[in-house]
Amino acid sequence: MPYLIDGHNLIACLPDISLDDPNDEGQLVNKLKGFAARTRKKCAVIFDHGLPGGSSSLSTRGVQVTFAAAHHSSADDIIKRRINKTNDAPNWIVVSSDLEVLSHARRHRMKCVTSTQFARLLQSSQPERERRGEEIHPTVSEEEIDELYQAFGGEPEE
Repeated sequence: MPYLIDGHNLIACLPDISLDDPNDEGQLVNKLKGFAARTRKKCAVIFDHGLPGGSSSLSTRGVQVTFAAAHHSSADDIIKRRINKTNDAPNWIVVSSDLEVLSHARRHRMKCVTSTQFARLLQSSQPERERRGEEIHPTVSEEEIDELYQAFGGEPEE
């Protein structure tokens, strides 16, 4: 089930990202990319006040990023328009703190989750080491390397 997310509402509910940070959107998108990869769920995240607005180069196959054009639209407006255009509304989950957006989604038979609830889900699905800010460096043992050489042929270099 894909998620339609009000980005700044969600950032406000996350303990490790601040709306005052100039890279808050990028940080959230990275969290959503990890979430999408772990859960195999697609996410569409909408942010307010983009210049010039529209789809962003931050988008990937799993996470579509859109900015509302500054002074012309808002994330709430774009989310409501997407809700109106969605043919498979019952298959979507809308994430927002805005009661008007959630009510609009419910009228279209979409599932709704508050930003606070989704923030908890996002934090709980994040690996513990990643939540602590540790870099993850996987190690491969000598035995595993030997097994790979045996499986794919070739001789290990000394």
